[in-house]
Amino acid sequence: MSSVLTDLFPHPIVQAPMAGGVSVPQLAAAVSDAGGLGFLAAGYKTADGMYQEIKQLRGLTSRPFGVNLFLPQPETADPAAVDVYAHQLAGEASWYETDLGDPDSGRDDGYDAKLAVLLDNPVPVVSFHFGVPAREVIDSLHRVGTLTFVTATTAEEARAVERAGADVVIAQGVEAGGHQGTHRDRPETDGGGIGLLSLVAQVRESVGIPVVAAGGIMRGGQIAAVCAAGASAAQLGTAFVAAHESGAHALHKQALTNPLYARTELTRAFTGRPARALVNRFLREHGPYAPAAYPEVHHLTAPLRKAAAKAGDAQGLALWAGQGHRMARELPAGQLVEVLVAELAAARTALSAGGAR
Repeated sequence: MSSVLTDLFPHPIVQAPMAGGVSVPQLAAAVSDAGGLGFLAAGYKTADGMYQEIKQLRGLTSRPFGVNLFLPQPETADPAAVDVYAHQLAGEASWYETDLGDPDSGRDDGYDAKLAVLLDNPVPVVSFHFGVPAREVIDSLHRVGTLTFVTATTAEEARAVERAGADVVIAQGVEAGGHQGTHRDRPETDGGGIGLLSLVAQVRESVGIPVVAAGGIMRGGQIAAVCAAGASAAQLGTAFVAAHESGAHALHKQALTNPLYARTELTRAFTGRPARALVNRFLREHGPYAPAAYPEVHHLTAPLRKAAAKAGDAQGLALWAGQGHRMARELPAGQLVEVLVAELAAARTALSAGGAR
């Protein structure tokens, strides 16, 4: 790994920040204590809620960790399209006996307030999704000793990350579960994402900063592969959804390996932005008609997803998952890191032996 990263965590394993309650302090602490880099997800939380989780995490581990922020999104949604989608979801609201959410509940996810907290109470790493923060934001975090990671889904986006002064670029392949971290949401590019190995190679040739690879990684051998392609470490999300400490709903954990959910798709059905999830009833019925409207659609469907969880109905949940979901292992997070490290070592030994023949 790059020395920028080895000073933080000895093993090239980053636990992806997963918003919506998955990346709880217990999960991040277990990963960091095992030698990886645990992450909290500040998305959809208040600034105080984020701060309370940081305090809790600091009480659980003395190891470095990260906090992830969503960048505020420009107003590009067509209000008429959102209204039509709300009408299409009326049957869901009736079925779950709840109201739809207010699509105009807020656009910036409390970004400025969260940044203020992170500048007053610095953490080792802050990562950003859905765009590149302003250079002055990155500089201000550097001044308080915080390293910055930014997601990119193309080589062009990676170059923008480097120009902004970030320390690390997270190269996110199309295989990744949850939201694609594209810097601009362009409906015309839906389904045109780049596979991880190709993306890592392109990004590695485009920037001089360390690369962390993300997307469908579930085994140590895959970590070895992305490192051979030029990454310094791998970021795993779905692999940790099933971990004992994960805050994911039990139905979400079970669905990862349930034959009923045979595949994943990128969909706008739940949030209005492309995100990879297991194909269930809600995705099948509403995905084809969901507008490009984030975070309006997220706010609109939030009560439906909450009601589905309360009812124990996995067919109404956003079952975020990467393409490797069937390889999920239900283990304590620390043990999973140990297993991944052992698999990585075995893969590297096999590669070395093959090269010596």
